[in-house]
Amino acid sequence: MATTTREFSAVADDFLRTVAEIKYATMTTVDGLGRPRARVLLPIWEVVDGRPVGWLASFPTRVKKAHLAANPHSTLSYWAPSQNTASADAVTAWVEDPETKHAVWELYRKGSPRGVGYDPRAYWPQGPDDPGYHLLRFDPFRVQVMSGRDLATGRPARIWVADPVQAGR
Repeated sequence: MATTTREFSAVADDFLRTVAEIKYATMTTVDGLGRPRARVLLPIWEVVDGRPVGWLASFPTRVKKAHLAANPHSTLSYWAPSQNTASADAVTAWVEDPETKHAVWELYRKGSPRGVGYDPRAYWPQGPDDPGYHLLRFDPFRVQVMSGRDLATGRPARIWVADPVQAGR
């Protein structure tokens, strides 16, 4: 049985350490017919007002846009060969605000609070005002963390839920 908390601080360090260790996540969305689609990408995370917030510098592909328009929920899953895992179930939205886009550009460029990032100019040469640079925001309602050591010793996964009803608990 998993250990569940309403305080993100109870899992924050483990979550942020795990995503920084693994870096790449599998993002799963669902189309209008309920079929999942997964892709691998590099989100970055920060904690805002005691809650996790994820960001993704992204190309707005037709599929991604259609899926999120039909259903704004997504899951970001991280896995390492050591069996360390983390996942975040989130409400996902495109962000058009130039100030936010510039701030997240800098998070990527400097390497977010745990060092995950890259120089986004490699993909968007005109900088944060490049017309091809788009931004997704992830507002998780459920985060789960489990280490390979936990798995081997029978320690349950640690789960944070923002709201047990919204998280499907």
